[in-house]
Amino acid sequence: MNTKWHDMTPLPDLLHDEPRGGPARQRRPVYVDLLPPCNAGCPAGENIQAWLGHARSGDHERAWRVLTADNPLPAVHGRVCYHPCESACNRAHLDSPVSIHGVERFLGDLALERGWRFDPPAAPTGRRVLVVGAGPSGLSAAYHLARLGHRVQVRDAGDEPGGMMRYGIPAYRLPRDVLAAEIARIADLGVTIECHSPVRDLEAERRAGGFDAVFVAVGAHLSKRVDIPAREAGRIVDAVSLLRSVAAGERPAIGRRVAVYGGGNTAMDAARVARRLGAEEALIVYRRTRAQMPAHAEEADEAEREGLKINWLRTIQAFDGPDLTVEVMELDADGRPTPTGRTETLSADTVVLALGQRSDTAFLRGVSGVEFGPDGTVLVSPSFMTGCPGVFAGGDMVPAERTVTVGVGHGRKAARHIDAYLRGLSHQPPDRHPVADFELMHPWYFGDAARRPQAERDPAARIGDFTEVVAGLDTAAARFEAGRCLSCGNCFECDGCLGACPQDAVIKLGPGARYRFDYDRCTGCGTCFAQCPVHAIEMIPEDRS
Repeated sequence: MNTKWHDMTPLPDLLHDEPRGGPARQRRPVYVDLLPPCNAGCPAGENIQAWLGHARSGDHERAWRVLTADNPLPAVHGRVCYHPCESACNRAHLDSPVSIHGVERFLGDLALERGWRFDPPAAPTGRRVLVVGAGPSGLSAAYHLARLGHRVQVRDAGDEPGGMMRYGIPAYRLPRDVLAAEIARIADLGVTIECHSPVRDLEAERRAGGFDAVFVAVGAHLSKRVDIPAREAGRIVDAVSLLRSVAAGERPAIGRRVAVYGGGNTAMDAARVARRLGAEEALIVYRRTRAQMPAHAEEADEAEREGLKINWLRTIQAFDGPDLTVEVMELDADGRPTPTGRTETLSADTVVLALGQRSDTAFLRGVSGVEFGPDGTVLVSPSFMTGCPGVFAGGDMVPAERTVTVGVGHGRKAARHIDAYLRGLSHQPPDRHPVADFELMHPWYFGDAARRPQAERDPAARIGDFTEVVAGLDTAAARFEAGRCLSCGNCFECDGCLGACPQDAVIKLGPGARYRFDYDRCTGCGTCFAQCPVHAIEMIPEDRS
């Protein structure tokens, strides 16, 4: 009987089959650069993580130059920015955010102390740009356009440049010598700044000056008004006028008791200024709750520390000095304040209205193609160009949050688009990398490190003058704060992958050059990925094509 035998183990196809002498790699590691949440949260577009890295290594001038590549006013921003970058900082999940604004101020002040200047601008392009408004947005645009080689002329209606930085932010927050020094450095690039020069006919100014493009950045200097029955109208003033007169060196008479009507940052500044003008009592009347106020929480906290009282859920009905009648409000089911009919009587010698501001855009009403929103703001495209070719706008006069940092960011972005327009091109911002959220991090690597505080003057002493309230960080504290940065999403050469790889597949390339993978050795085990504290390594499927 014939028996047919079958081999239970087929022979391998040595030509086409996968190698069977060891495990087949199913995935491989790659180095990546993600977007740090601080960078993503900065309205000025600063590369925060990069300049913090240089500050951590002690190379302060290089840190300042990386910072000022995006923002020409670091000493100003280190004082007045509400630092949304810190609100986004992943370090907050461990202990507290990095004091980014503190390090920025340190670098800005150090640059002023040591006389650092901006690098020379690019070769002249022969193009002329008119900037209307010498506030944060206009100065930022002028700076970036000048660095690109364009000839820039800034015209401003004020006595001195700075816009709301000079006339709206009190000196106890922003000393005038700091502001003047940073503006002077912009002028040194060749930017011409003309004060006492309001622009009333934009098209005529453009033709007469031979300007190839215009950037309009007029600040919100006009206060919104509300009718309050009053016996003495002179006792009611608007907050912007009060702050402007004080900034000009005046000391307006406001009496012993002052009530500020509003809940924004301007209201907080006006009330704190009133205390410094001699008001024994200063109170704020606001129609909503603390959680609903537009002012930043730290501004309200500072106001209360200086003895100011905030009357929440109140509106002013009448002012018959010194009697101030306010109506009590309450929130409805949707969280909106509604009148109750109940009133209270407070005492005030002066009422300061801080109910918001708007820009004076009358000089644009006759410009062909320029359109306005229902709130009076100028409508612009994503390139910041209005409906009139070559006329761009930004800052407080376009729909956006009204802060110094947002204005500086508008100027920076608009300058890129204006430059492209002048060259007959179209500016396309690069795609943003994914954000390195905290969930991607491996925080076991980092230990606790308490945030270094900035010293502050005692509240009882500081209300007696306009001397700066908050001090800066010293060199050691600034470097320590920079060192608290987690370097989210970007390799900082900790050597974790190098030491963890069991196959010696990670090759160190030298300081500042990072690493590379030797895929002939790599098995795809993922140990380097698990070791990397900042998610600078990702595992991707192996390409079998």
